[in-house]
Amino acid sequence: MTAAFALPGFDLDRFVRETLAEDLGECFPDGGHDVTSESVIPAGARFSGVMDTREAIVVAGLPLAEAFFRALDPGAEIAPLVDDGARVAAGGELLRVSGQARALLTAERSALNIIQHLSGIATLTRRYVDAMGETTARLLDTRKTIPGLRVLEKYAVRMGGGHNHRMGLWDAAMIKDNHVAVAGGVGEAVRRARAAGVARIICEVDRLDQIEPALAAGATHLLLDNMDPALLREAVAKVAGRAETEASGGVTLETIAAIAASGVDYVSVGRLTQSAPAVDIGLDFALL
Repeated sequence: MTAAFALPGFDLDRFVRETLAEDLGECFPDGGHDVTSESVIPAGARFSGVMDTREAIVVAGLPLAEAFFRALDPGAEIAPLVDDGARVAAGGELLRVSGQARALLTAERSALNIIQHLSGIATLTRRYVDAMGETTARLLDTRKTIPGLRVLEKYAVRMGGGHNHRMGLWDAAMIKDNHVAVAGGVGEAVRRARAAGVARIICEVDRLDQIEPALAAGATHLLLDNMDPALLREAVAKVAGRAETEASGGVTLETIAAIAASGVDYVSVGRLTQSAPAVDIGLDFALL
């Protein structure tokens, strides 16, 4: 297994093992094997292939693809040709692999699925970062992730040049409209979080008159929800550096430059992980 790839909170061996078990149908009475490779490919056959991209991308997940191949063929010869985070033009080669044909073809779809998905996130993230232009604002992701893949998807955001918001419910308080409604107001909700000893308190505000109560109660980060650039500039001026500011809601590739130029510290985009399209990457037989 690939030891060089390590992320806090992520078990690579387990992820590879469970993904392959799902594809092989190990939980089904007749499962646990690749009927196509076993019936079509001779036991001793060798396979040499090149993984390449059919479109311009930012790469993320190449070490994971390698891990899938090595899980089924520990002796496979694998040569990554780029690093995660690299921009690769259409037609560019990402990895070359050679080994046992049955094993590599069994691992192929799992390897491609993860690199197509993560590279899709990294590629979309880079488009948003580039669209922000020359501003000091940083692009954030959100918790809108596929269950079980959050650590990997947030890794892909970093490979695309973005930054991670909180990882989950545990590393910061994020007070949103429903919390405010139940608590009885912005100030009261923040005050309760502060009284509970929470150090990092993010509070959503959608009106200018909510800013002072949130700051007075101890908010450290204000999420300025669904404000246009003019209102964002006014909000940033009111905050006057007393807390970090984040623009959120309705951000598109066409609007992010103006939003980022408003003076906010961050712009968050849920689409980065929620609906980034997979990119077109394939593995083709080649004589190496």
